[in-house]
Amino acid sequence: MGNRCVIVGGAEIGQYARLRTLLRRDDDFFFCDCGLRHAKPLGVEPTLIVGDFDSYPRPNCKVETIVLPREKDDTDTAFAAKEALRRGYREVLLLGAVGQRLDHTLGNVYLLLWLARRGVRARLVDDYSEMELIGREGAEISDGFAYFSLLNITGRASGITVTGAKYPLADAEISSEYQYGISNEVQPGGTARVSVARGELLLVKVYGAADSGNGGGYGALG
Repeated sequence: MGNRCVIVGGAEIGQYARLRTLLRRDDDFFFCDCGLRHAKPLGVEPTLIVGDFDSYPRPNCKVETIVLPREKDDTDTAFAAKEALRRGYREVLLLGAVGQRLDHTLGNVYLLLWLARRGVRARLVDDYSEMELIGREGAEISDGFAYFSLLNITGRASGITVTGAKYPLADAEISSEYQYGISNEVQPGGTARVSVARGELLLVKVYGAADSGNGGGYGALG
């Protein structure tokens, strides 16, 4: 299947205009429970609706709807991700997946890992940032982002190279016990490049200005 699957969860969205610029004409949209309230502001129609409808009225429409039990192992968003994989999507964009519930947010961040391990390219975007898992294939970051951070959510990552940034790295290691890769900056007018020889890292590209007084920034190896 060539289309991308956009999974829309129920977390708050404030920057609808920004998110609309990320959408494609051929995207398919899976809406999860109260994520349906985002359909009109995003200007899209559901391809599939899933949920236990504990936080939103069950819709009465012709769109394919999967009603889930309220007592289950998967969140509605996790079920939607599994359904996207089952239907053959190779690219997934997660929206409305970062909110006040830290447990749900972390679960959705780890969906990036779950999908990547199954050969699906996935990205999670909220009002403030874009997140994706990177490895040997690496990634580029433009200076249009205020900051970028590298976080280890899998245990260990080594052979990390960062170029074109305020804090470069060469053959470095970041473990989940010590997250020193926070708040790096792309050199003005340039492009930063990141690659990981062994393991994976969560790349977080931050849209807006952040408080740079909270530490972080590769000081140990910069």
